[in-house]
Amino acid sequence: MRRSLIAVMRALVDIFAQVFRSIAANKLRSFLTMFGIAWGVASLLLLIGLGEGFRSGQRRGLSQLGEDVIMAWGGNIPASPNQHTGMRPYYLTLSDADAIRAQASHVRNATAFINRGDIKQVSEFSSAGGGVYGVEVNYPQVRRLPIAKGRFLNADDETQHRRVVVLGQKNNVLLFPGRPSVGESILLNGYRFQVIGVADKIGRGNNDGENQQIYIPLSTMMELFPILGDNVPLDAVSSIQYQPLTEDLNETAKADVHRIIAARHGFDAGNKDAFEEWDTIKTMRMVGVIFTAMDVFLGGVGIVTLALGAVGIINIMLVTVTERTKEIGLRKALGATNGSIMMQFFLEGMLLTGLSGVIGILGSAALMIVLQHAMGNNQMGFDPPRLVPWSAALALGTLTLCGMVAGLYPARQAALMEPVEALRKE
Repeated sequence: MRRSLIAVMRALVDIFAQVFRSIAANKLRSFLTMFGIAWGVASLLLLIGLGEGFRSGQRRGLSQLGEDVIMAWGGNIPASPNQHTGMRPYYLTLSDADAIRAQASHVRNATAFINRGDIKQVSEFSSAGGGVYGVEVNYPQVRRLPIAKGRFLNADDETQHRRVVVLGQKNNVLLFPGRPSVGESILLNGYRFQVIGVADKIGRGNNDGENQQIYIPLSTMMELFPILGDNVPLDAVSSIQYQPLTEDLNETAKADVHRIIAARHGFDAGNKDAFEEWDTIKTMRMVGVIFTAMDVFLGGVGIVTLALGAVGIINIMLVTVTERTKEIGLRKALGATNGSIMMQFFLEGMLLTGLSGVIGILGSAALMIVLQHAMGNNQMGFDPPRLVPWSAALALGTLTLCGMVAGLYPARQAALMEPVEALRKE
């Protein structure tokens, strides 16, 4: 048993030695073949990695807004029912938000706010611009707003119309450079507000729009800085933003909200032009479909590229069989079996393919690491490319299949040679 195992091991060592000698004897041809396959594998993984970087960047950007958020704004409706010639604007109101919370059975949470960008912000040390948001207490439950220092608004702030403010990360730096802010005061168009909290940084990079916002109670906003204009309701708000019960119920939740708003403002809920909204869930799905299609396309291109590489290896191995016809005949005349001949050429094809694939995978992974370090985490809307496990598995599986095909056919041709005919060929 032990002797037979040793014999098998020696036979394998001899076969591998012959394989390496054969490859080494044709260095340039082997290098060009391997380079073509390695380039195809690296290109496949890198392109899919770039696509996944875009996908994850878009997903991360939308997640900065909040989880499963649908945003609604006022729109334009017919000035008179059943007419389409004259249009008039309508404004969403706080009572609309209350009705949605009470009547929309497929909405788990909704919040209303007023946003104004014309309110001057002044501290003892500096001044700043940016949006002033009058928000409800549940705003952070719908929109993402982590607090770094102090606290967010509470129910007492809302009911008592307190003049308190939560600063965005960038405004905190601008209004209180290098100084503590919680407990201090700022002026908003001359009204004094006490700072009760500071929001943490939102997002990455130099996009400071979200970080250059401040937040005050919605009741205080309506009292001091309401939305102005002709025929504007007293409780008009800039936007109502809500979340469906589950991600899959986004369309049902929108239908509920459309029905409630249309009934309250006197227009047909089927008039899609009357609603200005953004469904981040739908956007996320569209992004996913686009990049999935891109991945499928790139994967198909990569498989075709690898298959063409396998055809190249088959041709090279057939040329090798032709060049080594006398050697094959001599080995068979000396007792080499069809199996040993076939194994040698099969291993040559597999080794060329396998080494090429490993080099391509390692090369693409190294390039992605370099790009990750070069780009850092400051790219808005795009994350650095990363090695996707399923694409690496696809590449390895395709390479294995291509290697088997590229090795088996020439190996079979070599094994089927008759010793006498092989020795007679020039």
